[in-house]
Amino acid sequence: MFRKTTLANGLRIITKKLESTKSVTVLILVGAGSRYEDKKNNGISHFLEHMFFKGAEKYKNTKEVSEAIDSVGGDFNAFTGKEYAGYFVKVASTHIGRAFDVLSDMLCNSKFDSAEIDKERSVILEEFNMYQDTPMYQIGWKFEELVYGDQPLGWDQIGTKELISNVTHDDFVKYFKSLYVPGNMVLAVTGNIEHKEVVDMIGKYFELGNEKKAFDFEAAKENKGEKRIYLKNKKTEQAHLAIGYPAYPEMHEDHWALKVLSVILGGNMSSRMFLSVREARGLAYYIHTNTDDYMDTGLISTTAGVDLKRIDLAITAILEQYEKIAFEDVPKEELKKAKEFIKGKMILKLEDSEEYAHLLGKYELLHENPKTPEEIMQAVDKVTVPDVKRVASDLFVREKAHLAVIGPYEDEDRFKELLGK
Repeated sequence: MFRKTTLANGLRIITKKLESTKSVTVLILVGAGSRYEDKKNNGISHFLEHMFFKGAEKYKNTKEVSEAIDSVGGDFNAFTGKEYAGYFVKVASTHIGRAFDVLSDMLCNSKFDSAEIDKERSVILEEFNMYQDTPMYQIGWKFEELVYGDQPLGWDQIGTKELISNVTHDDFVKYFKSLYVPGNMVLAVTGNIEHKEVVDMIGKYFELGNEKKAFDFEAAKENKGEKRIYLKNKKTEQAHLAIGYPAYPEMHEDHWALKVLSVILGGNMSSRMFLSVREARGLAYYIHTNTDDYMDTGLISTTAGVDLKRIDLAITAILEQYEKIAFEDVPKEELKKAKEFIKGKMILKLEDSEEYAHLLGKYELLHENPKTPEEIMQAVDKVTVPDVKRVASDLFVREKAHLAVIGPYEDEDRFKELLGK
């Protein structure tokens, strides 16, 4: 069982002792993802993540930060999602003090030096260009943009070239002070560690005040535009597409039924999409169905890389699988296989202390309700055949389908006809 302590300033500390490992992960999650942004500062959350590695008081530059972890054989990284950002260090448990030392210096004392900002602009612009040149990555973001429209959930985390090129030291300081406050942060520590030891370390390494979060993100708005097709005419050797539907927020009562449904459809190499679209008809190289789960909304979509000349057949075949599962009961054995797949993958992932810390930290940060793996597996086990059919029937309505395509095509009407619009 995990243990939790909330400090007087609002910082939440969650730990889980893992007897089977000699490592420890220290993870800090902050409610400062890209959906907290507006038009003017779209991309600042991600850029800020980069700047934390550029030096602070004790570790004064990137070299010193990286050497502090490399010298003890540790791993460290960061990420920016739409609802939160995360920073972690994973080390042998004997070096937990080093993990706290580096993370606290980064998150409490970063300088956001103007010269370093200018150097990092080029790095992030190249990251921007990489994603633009990689349709396999881009198609998922374009699908979210299509479904959510012109609001933060519809924008890329990487942001705009304008922000990347013009953001300043003062912009970073303002954004940092607004959201990087104790009540908007969770410290999750998992591995060979005791809870009391972690709590005691907070006072030694982290100098945190009592500031409150300055603002929250706006609730997702329904995109009432009639546009259900996104087409980017690009010379490619393979067409990339995403087909899907608006779905449920993460804490919805049918969340795990939706997860099971997505696995049945396209979650692995024995799924319906893989066997029917790729194996039986040879229409795709990669094909996968997954969900995007947010606090107040969600999506289910199938992405695929398909033969340029047979994209029409691929789209039709994918839509057929969506509609078939909405009208026919899933065989009990297929349902059982999907549930065991979810549970088995979770068990494998949670052998890594980093994954365990992320699981606990995410649920606490977003929902103030940490979930144990056992609770999640119980929820998965409760999913029934009628649950899967009810969810599929509710979501997979042709008029709600959206389609994004990147490839050498100009005729959007061609795809409207396939979608039945």
